[in-house]
Amino acid sequence: MRLDRVESEADLLGAPTSNSEIVKVVAGDFEVRLASSEAEIDAAQALRYRVFYEEMGARPTDAMAARQRDFDTFDDICDHLLVLDRRRGEGPDGIVGTYRLTRRAAAARHGGFYSAAEYDVRPMIEYPGEVLELGRSCIDKTARNTATMQMLWRGIALYSFHYNIKIMFGCASLPGADPAPHAQSLSYLYHHHLAPPEVRARALDERYVKMDVLARDAYDPRRAMARVPPLIKGYLRLGGFVGDGAVIDQQFNTVDVFIVVKTDLVTEKYIRHYERGMRDSEA
Repeated sequence: MRLDRVESEADLLGAPTSNSEIVKVVAGDFEVRLASSEAEIDAAQALRYRVFYEEMGARPTDAMAARQRDFDTFDDICDHLLVLDRRRGEGPDGIVGTYRLTRRAAAARHGGFYSAAEYDVRPMIEYPGEVLELGRSCIDKTARNTATMQMLWRGIALYSFHYNIKIMFGCASLPGADPAPHAQSLSYLYHHHLAPPEVRARALDERYVKMDVLARDAYDPRRAMARVPPLIKGYLRLGGFVGDGAVIDQQFNTVDVFIVVKTDLVTEKYIRHYERGMRDSEA
C-alpha cells in the first residue's frame, strides 16, 4: 500500500499554489473558499464543537471542552473548506459551514486517513489517481438550507477539479450510537447502494456492524430512504455508494457508514453551471 504518490503537477515542480487560487466562489451574500488563516481554522473548529458536541451529543475530551473546540492532529495536515455568510462578517465571524479535505500525500504525512480507524481503506489507497477524504462536515443550525449546502458542493467540485480527484470518500453518520432504530435505512443502503468490489471499503472486523439486518423485501424502500440523513442522500444523488458494514462511534454518538463517490458527476455538474453563468454574463 503506497500513500506517498505525487499530489499534483504543482507539487512535482515545486510551484506554490495559494489557497485563494484553488477555491473561490461568491454568490450573493455567500462565499466558499479554503481557510486562509489560523483564526479561520479556529472558527471552523468552534463551529464543529457547537454542532457535534453541544447539539448532537458527542463526547469531548477534557482539552476540547476547555477550549470549546473540536480538533485533532488531522486539522494540521488537511485543507479546511469554508462557507461564509458575508452578512455576518468577512472572516471568522462569517463562517457557517465547513468540510475537512485530506488528499493522499497529506494522509501519508500523517500516517494514514482518518477513516482508517473504522474501515479497511485499502481500495481507496490503491485506487489509481488522486483520492480525497471528506470529513467533519457541518453547518450552523441557523444556516441549514439548500444554498449553504450547494456552496459547499461547489467548493468541493472546484477543489476536485483543481487536483484531478478521481474518487472521494469518508464516513457519514446516522444519529445515535444504537443501530437498531436505523435497521431500515442501513438495510436499504446495503441492498441498493453497496459499492462495487473495486471501491468497497469494509468495516474493521472488531468494529463491524451488520447493515443488511432486514431482507430486501422486508421494508418499504421509499420509507427507508426517507429516514436516511440529508447528507447521505446528497451523496447518493451524486451516484455515491456505501461500504460493507456500519461502525458505532461512541465519541460522536453516531452510527457511521462509509461513503465513496466518483467525482465525475460532481465536477461536471459544477462545470456546466459555471459555463452557463459565463454565457449569461456575456449575453
